Amino acid sequence: MASTEQFFECTDIHPIDIVENLATTRDWSFDRMDHDQIAMEVEGAWRTYSLTLAWSDYDETLRLICSFDMEPPAEKMSALYETLNLTNDRLWTGSFSMWAEQRLMVYRYGLVLAGGALAQPEQIDQMMQKGVLACEKFYPAFQLACWGDSAPAEAMNVAISDAYGRA
Repeated sequence: MASTEQFFECTDIHPIDIVENLATTRDWSFDRMDHDQIAMEVEGAWRTYSLTLAWSDYDETLRLICSFDMEPPAEKMSALYETLNLTNDRLWTGSFSMWAEQRLMVYRYGLVLAGGALAQPEQIDQMMQKGVLACEKFYPAFQLACWGDSAPAEAMNVAISDAYGRA
């Protein structure tokens, strides 16, 4: 039995309750801000990432925001935005944005559960893992574009590629 299955025997659990149980299983500290929102911090190799998940009854979507502080020099903003475009072209799910006013780099993803579809713990677990992995993968490229002498296309060469096959 997968670790995500042990907490979930019922088929009608609120998505944020699932997130809370996943965070508890991993010993992640979290803050259940209200019934439909939870925030936590996850330690990555490059830095600590803030994860916020929120449920919207209106459009039946579970939204993930994975963010980290970033204060690029003003003269490097155009290089950063070009790097963001190149990054988003490589992503299959989710996308990055720079929230300049808040000084945050943000990875966003929405899991649509329209028509009464139920979120499965494995789906939510994958969603959170993919968010952190995307940040880990592209963080070095953002750093090179903002603080290195690399052009955006060159900075993208440092983004760790997905591995296929077996060793």
